[in-house]
Amino acid sequence: MNLLDPTDKVAVEVIVDSSPCSTTCGLGIKTQTVCLMEDGKAAIEEDEGSRGRTEVSEECHVRRVKCLQSWKCGLMTMTVYSGQRVEIDCLGEVMEAMGRFSWRVLWRYARGIISSDDSLFGPWEAPQLDRVILDPVREADAGTYCCDVQDAFFRRVKRVYWGIRVLPADVLNLDYESSLARWDSNRNHQNQTVSNQHHHETTLRYTMLTISSFMALLVGLSLVRYWIVSRRTKHYVEG
Repeated sequence: MNLLDPTDKVAVEVIVDSSPCSTTCGLGIKTQTVCLMEDGKAAIEEDEGSRGRTEVSEECHVRRVKCLQSWKCGLMTMTVYSGQRVEIDCLGEVMEAMGRFSWRVLWRYARGIISSDDSLFGPWEAPQLDRVILDPVREADAGTYCCDVQDAFFRRVKRVYWGIRVLPADVLNLDYESSLARWDSNRNHQNQTVSNQHHHETTLRYTMLTISSFMALLVGLSLVRYWIVSRRTKHYVEG
């Protein structure tokens, strides 16, 4: 018995275009352009020749589907100094792909070390479930935070490790732009100081040279006067 009547039309869709997954790790979203086949019945027949003759119609639509390349996101590190605000978002685009209430997040924490060795981690409670906010961050908060995201069927769809190094605020300023500006300011100040010192030394040498020249002139005039007086005295005595 042939279940497919020759007059029946079978709706068969084919994906004609697909975007890359929105994430390289963890659950993401991609868009697909789906079109109907002109002859759906021919498309499902076993004859390869018949399949090759089917054409895509202009009845198309775009749909969004979930995608997962890898649930392993690896270890990410950051270096901050105490007093800053640190926020770790575990879900990211998983929230958009799964919806608001169809996920489960499990947190673990390895205090004081940067590592992805699971044997070093213990359970940890995050007040906001999907993220960790340290405001202000303390030196005692340093370590590695690991989060696992599961779907409604408890299947893991993402795991990421966040390694946080916390330095004392008075040890090093990690603001590169600010540090560079301060360094340039100090260098300009030093250059200005050296320039002022050089100008002062030049002025002092000029002043000393002027005084020396004036003293030499006075001494020369005194010697000339003494010579003239001596000549007059000698001439008077001889006369």
